[in-house]
Amino acid sequence: MFDISDAAPFDEAFGESGAVRDEYVAAYNYFSQKGVSGIEHMQQSADLSLLNQGVTFTVYSDARGTEKIFPYDLMPRLITATEWARIEAGIIQRITALNLFLEDIYHDQNILRSGLIPASQILGSNLYCREMSGLDPAGGIHIHIAGVDLIRNQDGEFMVLEDNLRCPSGVSYVVENRMVSSRIMPELLGSYRVRPVSQYPQMLFEALASFSGENKPVIALLTPGVYNSAYFEHAFLASQMGAQLVQGQDLLVNNDILYMKSTRGIQRIDVLYLRLDTEFIDPLVFRPDSLLGVPGLMHAYRAGNVTLANAPGNGVADDKSLYAYTPDIIRYYLGEDPILPIVPTYLGSRPADLAYMLDNLDKLVLKPTDASGGYGILVGSHASKQELAEFKAKLKAEPAHYIGQPIQQLSTHPSFLEQDNSKKFCARHIDLRPFAVCSADGTVRVLSGGLTRVALRRGSLVVNSSQGGGSKDTWVLYPDSADTAPGGQHA
Repeated sequence: MFDISDAAPFDEAFGESGAVRDEYVAAYNYFSQKGVSGIEHMQQSADLSLLNQGVTFTVYSDARGTEKIFPYDLMPRLITATEWARIEAGIIQRITALNLFLEDIYHDQNILRSGLIPASQILGSNLYCREMSGLDPAGGIHIHIAGVDLIRNQDGEFMVLEDNLRCPSGVSYVVENRMVSSRIMPELLGSYRVRPVSQYPQMLFEALASFSGENKPVIALLTPGVYNSAYFEHAFLASQMGAQLVQGQDLLVNNDILYMKSTRGIQRIDVLYLRLDTEFIDPLVFRPDSLLGVPGLMHAYRAGNVTLANAPGNGVADDKSLYAYTPDIIRYYLGEDPILPIVPTYLGSRPADLAYMLDNLDKLVLKPTDASGGYGILVGSHASKQELAEFKAKLKAEPAHYIGQPIQQLSTHPSFLEQDNSKKFCARHIDLRPFAVCSADGTVRVLSGGLTRVALRRGSLVVNSSQGGGSKDTWVLYPDSADTAPGGQHA
């Protein structure tokens, strides 16, 4: 039933000796009692529930079709209260510091003057938005919604892999996964004291509403449309918040005020939640060929008549090449050491780092600085000689476009799959993306949970859904539950 032969040095459910970790004893017993046939029935029920709810995502590279049911992995990922307290504090610290960083680089640029970060790193980035220079967003807040990708290393320590500060996606799957869990395994869910996640739309609404001076602000979510890979999430969040779901053609700017067209005339929009990249939001300022944005939107924003969330230009702060500087950014603005360590990062723009990267491609994960979704990366240990040679040529041609990180032994977690001609729980690599929102007064709130992504292919380290990954329901426990649970059973 449980095969831990592929377990990483740190497995979430099993210790080094094969003993079930304390917090997983109830889950281990529950699934063991269900047996393979019972678990298969649960999986079918989960898949049907997701299908009926329309919980889908898009894989553009799959010739069999792009629209997929989001893979739901049955066994929940458990995080104790002690572990979560550190994660939450670390995320609040990062978002607070990165907000101060963005406010600084679009105004006085003190951190650049100090020499802590090379000016060319920021001002030469294609993600630096010059149109934001001198612009004062409400409360000085640039990051309204964030997703921070974490991994757990071989020592069981949570580390930051990267930040998502533009259009972080996946939170709808966090909420939907919990709904599915409550339907198909209410007994197991009820046996733990699990913190809820259903309040996220309310958290998001309250955070966005705080940027408007209106008693009943009108909030809209701008989507590229039904063909976007995250359209399900756009529709879900708008519906759950009570916000308007709009496309560029539904909006207009008049006298530097943003309006929404409706059958009852036009209605002013106070806060616009952007779910498309900065370059597409206003054809008068950015890409003139964009049909997704709203002409004049940046004029309304600069006039202070609408809040854009997230703010344009945030990409310069989650550019993977800046990631190596984030510990220094935290120390510079907050005078604190980072609570969550980062994965060591080599920059192709640094000659010494580049030389190391070229000589050690087989030991690194190489990533384009401005890509997402797992596209364009190379896991050196899994690459062929030809793939390594081709990537080396790319790296030499555009060194500043890539970073390298040592291949990490991501933690593993039991996942119910077919392996060696039988269905069982197998060890698969996972990561975690918690989500946070920031209010106008600078308060950062972190949802007590997150998107645990699973690399469903055996041995794979790539967890992105666009690359064949799935997800788990993430159960953050209250302090007096599994932190003191009994343990000691063996697989």
